Amino acid sequence: MRSVFGLAVALAAFWMANSGYLKPMLLGFGVVSIVIVIAIVKRMEAHDGERFPLFVPSLRLPGYLVWMIGQIIASNIDVAKRVWLGRKSLSPTILTVRAEAKSDVGKVLYANSITMTPGTVTLFVHDDTFEVHALTEAGAEELGRGVMGRKVAALEQG
Repeated sequence: MRSVFGLAVALAAFWMANSGYLKPMLLGFGVVSIVIVIAIVKRMEAHDGERFPLFVPSLRLPGYLVWMIGQIIASNIDVAKRVWLGRKSLSPTILTVRAEAKSDVGKVLYANSITMTPGTVTLFVHDDTFEVHALTEAGAEELGRGVMGRKVAALEQG
């Protein structure tokens, strides 16, 4: 029950942050939307087996988000540089990386973090391994070192 209340509060805050209007009709649409989302989530929990942790119980999350933003900025700069340098600066590579995260949520976070970083895309997810396309061999080597995977796994540990 507590998770349903937490989800409703988070959705209401998200709705208000994006809407900003306090008109009765829009608030009504917000309430209806929240009820529909909660019903879908409750139905998913009944079949999924793994409950999605609404609030990641980790003090490491803010640090991970700051680190991830830094990675996105650095990768954007690298991709822009390679666009200016032309084709000879590219060395497309496909590699397989192992997910250190144990939960499905952790694996999804890791796969999405890879894809959010410009120059890398998660192509396939096979249990604990991901097939990833990297724009350059250097990007593939950096991903292969596993820093991102360890940071995501650390979020699960709290």
